[in-house]
Amino acid sequence: KNEMPLWEVFIQPKTGVQFQHAGSLHAADKEMALQNARDLYTRRQEGTCIWVVQAEHIVSSNPEDREPFFDPADDKVYRYPTFFKVSKKAKGL
Repeated sequence: KNEMPLWEVFIQPKTGVQFQHAGSLHAADKEMALQNARDLYTRRQEGTCIWVVQAEHIVSSNPEDREPFFDPADDKVYRYPTFFKVSKKAKGL
């Protein structure tokens, strides 16, 4: 079986905005994936930047491991914005 690799496509709708997953496509290489992504997912100039990544290179956590995987974050209360006290003198925050 000679199937081309699967690529995941991410589009940045506007400069400064986070990228969004647009979909998937098959392509022989990264240049073809980028061109095909442009043609397929930005027909109406709805993007400012495109990322393509081979699906086999994406690493994901397992939903069944949610509790042990994310629990360590609860030990770091300084990561929560409510941990820090903002002075009443600070303006514009």
